[in-house]
Order: sequence, then C-alpha cells, then structure tokens
Amino acid sequence: MRKLIALLCLIALPAWAQPVLQETTFWQQEVASGSLPPIAERMPETPLVVDLEAKGRTFGKQGGTLRTMVTRSKDVRQMVVWGYARLVGYDKNYELYPDILRDVEVIEDRKFILHLRPGHRWSDGHPFTSADFRYWWEKVVGNSEITPSGPPEFMTVDGKLGSVTFPDDYTVVFEWESPNSDFLPLLAQASPPFIYRPAHYLRQFHVDFADPEKLAEEVSKARVKSWAALHNRRDEMYKFDNPDLPTLQPWMSASGQTSRQLFVRNPYYHRVDARGFQLPYIDVVNMTIVGAGLVAAKTNAGESDLQARGLSFPDVAILKKGEQDGADYNVYLWASGVASQIAVYPNLNFRDPVWREVMRDVRFRRALSMGVDRRMINRALYFGLAEEGGMTALSSSPLYKEEDLLMWSQLDIDAANALLDEMGLTDRTPTGLRKLPDGRPMEFVVETAGERQEVENALAIVTDTWGELGIKLIMRPLDRDILRNRVYAGISMAAVWYGWDNGLPTPGTSPKYLAPTNQEFFAWPMWGQYYVTGGSTGEPPDQEPARELLELADAWSHTTDRTERTRIWHRMLDIHAEQQYAIGILSGAPQPVVVSKSLRNVPEDGIWAYDPGAHFGVHRMDEFYFEEPFEQVSR
Repeated sequence: MRKLIALLCLIALPAWAQPVLQETTFWQQEVASGSLPPIAERMPETPLVVDLEAKGRTFGKQGGTLRTMVTRSKDVRQMVVWGYARLVGYDKNYELYPDILRDVEVIEDRKFILHLRPGHRWSDGHPFTSADFRYWWEKVVGNSEITPSGPPEFMTVDGKLGSVTFPDDYTVVFEWESPNSDFLPLLAQASPPFIYRPAHYLRQFHVDFADPEKLAEEVSKARVKSWAALHNRRDEMYKFDNPDLPTLQPWMSASGQTSRQLFVRNPYYHRVDARGFQLPYIDVVNMTIVGAGLVAAKTNAGESDLQARGLSFPDVAILKKGEQDGADYNVYLWASGVASQIAVYPNLNFRDPVWREVMRDVRFRRALSMGVDRRMINRALYFGLAEEGGMTALSSSPLYKEEDLLMWSQLDIDAANALLDEMGLTDRTPTGLRKLPDGRPMEFVVETAGERQEVENALAIVTDTWGELGIKLIMRPLDRDILRNRVYAGISMAAVWYGWDNGLPTPGTSPKYLAPTNQEFFAWPMWGQYYVTGGSTGEPPDQEPARELLELADAWSHTTDRTERTRIWHRMLDIHAEQQYAIGILSGAPQPVVVSKSLRNVPEDGIWAYDPGAHFGVHRMDEFYFEEPFEQVSR
C-alpha cells in the first residue's frame, strides 16, 4: 500500500498545529451581520496549508479585482480550469498531491481510498461529504434517464465494472479487480470527471426527491422536455454557467449570462497560507467576453491584468512594443506544452471512399509531411524560435527521441513526388494537378477553426510546396464547434489543430491518447467512437498499426514496471512517427503571457498547457495577488 501525501509546501496539518486563521476583509460585513460564519467555522478541520516561502514565492495581500478576457461565452468554464481545485492535482513538477482530499491510499493501483477533509463545505456552506459521491454514483450515473450511456468509461477495467463504497461520511472507496492506473491522473485533469455532486442542491431537480408538482413546474419554466434534462442543465460542474450550483473552486460565479462575468472568492475554500490567510488572495475575477480579434489590442491598451488566452506568438511584437513604451504590464514567454503548435490531420474515416483509401496509404501522409517547408514557416512566423519536426514528445520529456521528431519531416520534394508516383497517382490535369484514381483533381481541403492567424499563414506556405507535389490545398475556415462536428461525422477531409495536449509525458503517464480511444484525435474520429461506445457506433480500426496502438495502451495499463512502460511509450511514439497520423509542423512556439506589473507570484518561466497543468492552474492562480490591491467589500 502507498499513500499519496502532500508535499512539504502543501501541508495538511493536525488541528493543534494549524495557523491562526485571519478573517477575510471581503466578507467582514457578512460576518459582522451574522449572515456568514467567521473564518474559523468556515474552514475544514485540517485545511490545506500552503507555505509559499517554501515554494519560492511571497505571501500575498488579500483584495483586488483581476481582469481577463475570453472570446466566447462558454469560456467561463476557464474559471474551473484555472482555479484548479481538484481531488488530487499536479504540482509545478507534475507530481500528484492531495488537494480537495486530505489524502489517498492506493493499494495495487486497483483500490483507492479517498479521505475527505472533515468540516469542508461547499460554497453555500453545506457540508461536503461522502454523500456527494454517493449521489453521483447512485443518482446520476445510476439513473438511466440522466445517464443513458451508463457508467463512465474509466469505471470499467478489463470489461468489469468497478465498485464505489462509502464506509463513513469522510471516506470513499473506488475499487477494481484489475489495476486502474489512469484513475488518479484523470482526477487531476483540466476537465476531470467530477465524481461528486452537491447533492443537497440537485435533489430538488431529481425525481427521486423532488415534489412532483414543483418539479413539473420547474421543467416547464426551463422549457426542457423532462426532469432529467432539467437536472443535467442545472448540473454543470465544468461549464460553470449556473451561478446557483455550489462549487469547491476558489471563485464562484456571481453574474448571469452577460458579456461581463464576475467571480467572487469562495468563503469556504479549503486552502490557507501558512500565516492563516484564506486563499485565493484576489477577491474578484472580472472576465470580459470580447471578439477574438480584439484580445491583443485590448491587452495592449491595458484592459487585462492577466492574459494568455486569445494571444499567440504573432502578437508578441505589438505587446513587447507596448511594454517598452511604458505600458503597465510585462510580457512573459512561456513554453507551450502541446506536442505540436500546428498539425494537419488527414481524416482516415472520411466519407469519400476514394479519398479515404488515398489518405490511408502511409506513403501519401509521408509525402505530405516531406512537402512542408518547416524552416520557412518557423522563420516567417516564429523568428526561428520553434522546434521544427513532426509530432512527438517534446524535447523536455524523458521520452523524447530526435529520430521521431525528424522522421519524414525533412523537406524533400523529389522524395515526396516519388512516393506519390509509387502509389500510382501519376495522371495529371493540364494545370499539373495529380488525379485521384477516379479522375478527380487532387484538391485537398483542410478545415480550420479560423481562430489563429498563424495557422492560415502557415497553410499559405504549405500551399506553395504541396503545389510542387501536384496537390492543391484548399483552406476552409469554420467555427470550432462546427469543425469538430464535421470531423466526428466523417464529413471533413482534413483539419488543422494543435497536437496532443500533453507533449510532456513520462513513463507513468497513460499513453491512451496515442491510441484510437477517442474521437478528439482528428485522424480517427470513428475509430475512437467505436472504442468509447463499445462498438455501438463508429468503425473498428482496420489497420494493423492502429490495432497495435490499442494493444500497447492496454499492455501499459497492466504493468507497473517502469522499464516496460518506457518501452511501450517508445514503441507507440515510433508508430506515430512512422505512420504520420498527424502531420506536425512545429512545436515549442512560445506562448505570450501578459501580466500586470502589480500582479505577483505569476512565474516568469512557465508551461502553457491544458493537460497536464490546466494552463494557469498548475501555477496556482489562487496564490496570485496584487501588490497594491484595491480593497473589495461585498455588498
């Protein structure tokens, strides 16, 4: 048995050793009026005590409003990502530690005993206990109307459903017959499976608890078809768009559906600094929704205190000029954690049978990769600062191999043309375009989300070199949700997106995302659907390398030997390099992060990654503070 215990700078101290708690200025009026308990009654018996000095940071001041911008109304969910309150989370070294949980006991990687913090409360003051896990398991997962697809995928290992038991109010046990090494890393994701729910709030929308007449009235008022649809609408732990839904995050929603979203500090948040001040330090986050093309300009004008989302490397020049001209911000360049900044995904499940067969021939994908002038793209878009090559683990990962980066990724027009000739694609139109086997000209349509100018600029360069291969690249910008749906349905021929979210794997990182296990990898959406649904939808993988990836991912989950896991990882990365499922162009392009000069504890050197790390989350946004905070008082 082993325990997942807190690091020295994140300490769950016994009650007698806790720091003296200091009341939060923001809530003083509520405490004085009796509408909110004092801080000592709002914290768990053993809060998570953060020693910032041990982390190389400074203790902060409470107060202030942090301004930031997003480009879509649904991006309010970034507050769940950046707030990063998780049952277990990653520290800055990407090691797991208990966060919301007091600790975790792990037995043979198949039994996980989760210990909650007695006295921990939801943002509305109601106790957070094992009953909230039971509600998720029995009333959400276990109800076929709320969850018609049944238990989530991670609950089934080797075809057998795991069990969840609740020995007491502060203990929850997840157990499987076989090892489930993915379980804890899943809980630490930017978008984790929320295996608990605020039962006291959601019962009013559940047929097992609610008054039938009141429930019917609520269904009618919400204009949904059923009580289950109403329940699911109110139960949006990740979307964060229901201000009434209690939360455990550092900030809670305090506004409705407007272009200006306000989030105020959670009075029951479970983390304090070693002096006894409750986190987060910052009282209010003001998240403004603006047009995608306005983020850089508004940031340059000083309208944001912390900004990375909506900014890309081409914005660095204007932002740096503003910094040099005396703007009240600093521009940091963080490393990107995605496996590729720009990657082209030929859709092997494309509906067109002729094009599908062409794209499934590895020689075609290799030819496309060798037809990309990565050096020119790097110099034109990133001043040569990015890493040129295909998609693989980043150079800072222990699994990195240079041969995987360079395989089929060196510009070689002659060799690429020879591969296409070898495929029999030798007939050409009068304008020089190659012809498909059915005689159509090879017009390769690549769809984009239309959000990054750098993508369009890169594809403009690729258009020229692919033209030398006799292939016409046609770029089609779309809304990102439309793009995803087209890819998943097999309507999209090819798409451009980032590479794997996690370009920094270790042997202990699950390699499942390298295998056709989900539709989010745009090269094989229907293979992924087939895996996720157990064969009820999608298509089974019908190519040997893809099947080998599935076998290897399964083998990884059935061993804890580090040497064997390393071997599996290397083989899977080799397959991707050989097969060019995604044609990576560049990686490691710096991500601009603009930080107000008065904002403290934001690292100058960081990694901008969705998973693992949750963007600002792994850098603990709740520890950021203003040197001279404007004092906020609740009303």
